[in-house]
Amino acid sequence: MWSWDITFLASSIRGAFYWLYLVEDIYSRKLVSWEIHENETAEHASVLIRKTCLTEGIHKDSLVLHSDNSSSMKGATILATLQKLGIVPSFSRPLVSDDNSYSESLFRTLKYTPVYPTKPFQNIEATCQWMDQFVQWYNGEYRQSAIPYVTPNQRHENIDT
Repeated sequence: MWSWDITFLASSIRGAFYWLYLVEDIYSRKLVSWEIHENETAEHASVLIRKTCLTEGIHKDSLVLHSDNSSSMKGATILATLQKLGIVPSFSRPLVSDDNSYSESLFRTLKYTPVYPTKPFQNIEATCQWMDQFVQWYNGEYRQSAIPYVTPNQRHENIDT
């Protein structure tokens, strides 16, 4: 089972944001995929999910993908992609657009880590570079209490004993 969501990251242009799309494996808490875009679209989400399934070797009818109830998560484009890939969609409580505890917890870790930039990101390349470093730390070094103080990579690879 995976959880996915989208959040914004401040850019140096007032009122403009970069949009972080991310997919997390709920069992291991591993951040399995992410992308950053200058806008939020169902097409970006659809491509991310397809690429992630390919990278992670997901077979048809073997995955549940959880999200909140925002329009990006329930739009026709993403639902058609999920159906084509044989992925079962799962949604949070009705009428609650930001109720996705796994992804929200990951966003909190990301935005409140001591190395999160104090100033907005200068460009999308700098944003991606910072995110790449965060993912390496989060998956490879961050020991989580929710998975008995092992790293997401250790849990994902079943070497957490």
